Amino acid sequence: MIPIFFVLILSCTQNASKPDAGVVSRGDHAMGFSHETTTHHFHLYQSGGVIEVSANDPKDINTRDQIRMHLNHIVMMFSNGDFNVPMFIHDKNPPGAATMSKLRDEIHYKLEETPQGARIEIVTVNKEALSAIHNFLRFQISDHKTGDSADIINEKNLH
Repeated sequence: MIPIFFVLILSCTQNASKPDAGVVSRGDHAMGFSHETTTHHFHLYQSGGVIEVSANDPKDINTRDQIRMHLNHIVMMFSNGDFNVPMFIHDKNPPGAATMSKLRDEIHYKLEETPQGARIEIVTVNKEALSAIHNFLRFQISDHKTGDSADIINEKNLH
C-alpha cells in the first residue's frame, strides 16, 4: 500500500506537466488540432520571441498542415491587434495582449514553416511592446505548461 503522502506528490507532479483541461479543450477547438498530437514551445528573445508548434509524429502531414494554417491565421490576427483566440483558449485576456494590440504597428510577426509545423517570430524595437511580448509568452509557457524557460535568450547565442 502506498502512503497517501506519496500518492499526492505523484498526482501533483503528473498534473504539473499537463495544461488545464479547459485550455486543452478550448485550444483544440480554436486551433483545429489536438494538444495530444502536437508540442508547443514559447521562447523569449532580446528582440521579442517565438511561438512554435510541431506535430509529434513526423509522418502526420494533416496535423502539420493544420498547424501551419492556424499559425498563419494567428499572424494575420495579431498583426491586426486581434487577440481573441488566446483570450478564448485561456478563458481570460493573457497578460501583454492589450498592449500588443495597442502597439500592433510596432510589432512584426513572421511565419516560418518547420519540417513538422511552423513558428511565429515576434520582433519589436519598442520597449513597451517588448515587455508586453515577454509577459504574453511567459503566460503561454505557464498556462500550456510547456516547461520552456521564461528567461530571455540572446539570439546571437543560438547560431
